[in-house]
Amino acid sequence: MSEAKTNQLTGGEALVRMLEAYGVRHIFGLCGDTTLPFYDAMATLDHGITHFLTRDERHAAYMADGYARVTGRPGVCEGPSGGGATYILPGVVEASESSIPILAITSDVATTSRGKYPLTELDQPALFKPLTKWNASLDDASQLPSVVREAFRQMTTGTPGAVHLCLPFDTQKAPVESDEIHANAAHTHFPAERQSPDAQAIEEAATILANAKNAIAICGGGPVISGAEAALARVARALDMPVATTVSGQGSIAETDPLALGVVGSNGGIPATRAEVDAADVVLFIGCRAGSVTTERWSSPAKGTTILHIDSDPNVPGTNYDTAVSINADARLALEALADALETRQCAPQNGAARATAAWAAKAQQFSALSSSRDTPIRPERVMAELMKVLDDDAVVVADPGTPCPYFSGYYRWPRDGRHFITNRAHGALGYSIGAAMGAHIGRPDVKTLAVMGDGSFGFACGEFETMVRHHMPITCIVFSNSTFSWIKAGQKAGFDERYYNVDFNRTDHAAVASAFGVKSWTVRDPDDLRTVLAKAIAHDGPTLVDIHSQSLSDAAAPVSEWVA
Repeated sequence: MSEAKTNQLTGGEALVRMLEAYGVRHIFGLCGDTTLPFYDAMATLDHGITHFLTRDERHAAYMADGYARVTGRPGVCEGPSGGGATYILPGVVEASESSIPILAITSDVATTSRGKYPLTELDQPALFKPLTKWNASLDDASQLPSVVREAFRQMTTGTPGAVHLCLPFDTQKAPVESDEIHANAAHTHFPAERQSPDAQAIEEAATILANAKNAIAICGGGPVISGAEAALARVARALDMPVATTVSGQGSIAETDPLALGVVGSNGGIPATRAEVDAADVVLFIGCRAGSVTTERWSSPAKGTTILHIDSDPNVPGTNYDTAVSINADARLALEALADALETRQCAPQNGAARATAAWAAKAQQFSALSSSRDTPIRPERVMAELMKVLDDDAVVVADPGTPCPYFSGYYRWPRDGRHFITNRAHGALGYSIGAAMGAHIGRPDVKTLAVMGDGSFGFACGEFETMVRHHMPITCIVFSNSTFSWIKAGQKAGFDERYYNVDFNRTDHAAVASAFGVKSWTVRDPDDLRTVLAKAIAHDGPTLVDIHSQSLSDAAAPVSEWVA
């Protein structure tokens, strides 16, 4: 029977209606046998949801991730049972560990087939349990609406994260009462149901900061996720305090702001920025886990420094540093309260603008000679310099690990706050940028989006060029082509006496590969051609790729402290 003739829906139809009720307008995924009832519901119902067919499930999850980061709404991805469930995992793990809410829906064999060795049977709840914030198998169709509501609540409240919902084949065909279809509007965006800070903790932190002599803030991804940029600026200005960021925290403050110190830590930091952290008498971590990269393996700030820590996860503060004040709260609400408290006090100025200016001057001195170099292979610094001249201020750049990340973190000076730079810092899987860039473009179609990768990452992801071309996404892809897994090669050079083992491979004609998919492409070997070609690629109304024959990290002067040492 059709939906109009009965008060009952099939499970597949009910899922579509629940997603519609939560304002979902885009889904990324890949078809499979066990997902047929859901796909049939998508085909027959009028719902206003666009489904993007991807070429593998991993990139469906990366697309949902990029989409969520730029929209502030949960991303949704889906895939079939068995191999589909295992392929979708890398994107789910990355999003969850980055506090980005995505709903991963995977179909499954019928509940009546379990234990009978059906094709693609696997214990999906056990597989996803340690890798998601919340995870369930919907074995009873009547519970579908309430389980979907719980999924949206879990992924948007507290510290956001990825959730997983397993849909057995028979559940998708079983009846669901249509009057159970309703949504909680508060959970259509994130962070939802924000937690306010403890007033006494705010007062204690404000007192310490007001009396500090050389305080510094270090922002992780929390302020950008929370939309705390304005509140952070109030706190920094009340103290004249410099604001540093992690790689994930870029966008917490515009890097052209007088109080912006730039990225600190082993990936993107330089000796001058480390010196500022080491000299601090008070360090305020905001939405930052104070992990190994940010703190250069917990050596900066030094033990004994007065630490204040704001985080939505109560387990984070105090894990790596003895913490004077822990504030378990949403970053925006905590910073607003802290700004209110500081603005009523007489605060000792922290000389933040002068400290930030000195750090940028040191970085510019390190960067300027290399960024104007005419060396070949082309220096990555030259690419950064040319991109800063041709990209609009509101562009979104999605960078893979490897060659791109330290240069964007260390040298690309972001002129606006907010989400303009995306990179997968939780687990650093190669092949992230193409998928995440497509999701970011769908979520924010009115700005230019770039996907930047090394040639190793290109090999992980080039099949998705077909998806990009099919949907005519005007994304510009940039490949640093150096025929090696150069991050690993640089580590072998610095730490293993240049014993290079199994890191080099043949050069690929990336422009030719992309062109075969229908992407307009260029190859650049001469640094003097960079600006012209990049400008053409960025202006083109359609997918483009620029293949840059570039220096390997093992030969470069990348801002990565362990290699410099």
